[in-house]
Amino acid sequence: MSDWKDDALRPLSENPNRARDHLANERTFLAWVRTGIAIVVFGFAIGRFAVAIHQFMGGEERTAGVTVWLGTVAIIGGVLLTLAGLIRYRRTYNNLEKGEFAPAGFLVDVIAIVTAVFGLVLAAYLIYIDLL
Repeated sequence: MSDWKDDALRPLSENPNRARDHLANERTFLAWVRTGIAIVVFGFAIGRFAVAIHQFMGGEERTAGVTVWLGTVAIIGGVLLTLAGLIRYRRTYNNLEKGEFAPAGFLVDVIAIVTAVFGLVLAAYLIYIDLL
């Protein structure tokens, strides 16, 4: 397997769509990064808001701990999403250089399921604190 820097210097005449394919791969990776950053910031906001509410209430409310954990899970999820995007980018890069294509498959399924479960947990938590 050749080094990626050597592959990048290969002439476009071998595959006229090569540059377009790699640019699309880079744009997709940047979308993964933007989404990961948004989830990290969202997680931080969840956790920080809970701490602020906890302090405002005089430390009597115990539900802030759950929200801090949900925020932490979101932050970790955002970091993992960014790393998954990097892995997907590198795998797609290598496949493009070989002239192959492999759809994301399992990775997309896992991310969709984790996002849905996290959303349901947040919804259940909102209902729980409303009932207190």
